Amino acid sequence: MAETDPAQNKPGWSLAAVASGDGVQVRIGLPDLDGRPVTAVLALDRTEARAFARALLAAAGDATERTFPHPPGKRS
Repeated sequence: MAETDPAQNKPGWSLAAVASGDGVQVRIGLPDLDGRPVTAVLALDRTEARAFARALLAAAGDATERTFPHPPGKRS
């Protein structure tokens, strides 16, 4: 998965999950951090990977609720 910078039509970041032994590596790539590309690698076991995934889903849900507090046509 990657986010594209519309102004430059270049990827702004990348995200990959790769199986690794008894766990997973989450790789977050930035093409330009202080003038050079950088990849952060999180090495997680299965329990840590599940907790990380739950935390990301919760954060995404919270952000969505703050961005769109009411369904279209529904106000309370």
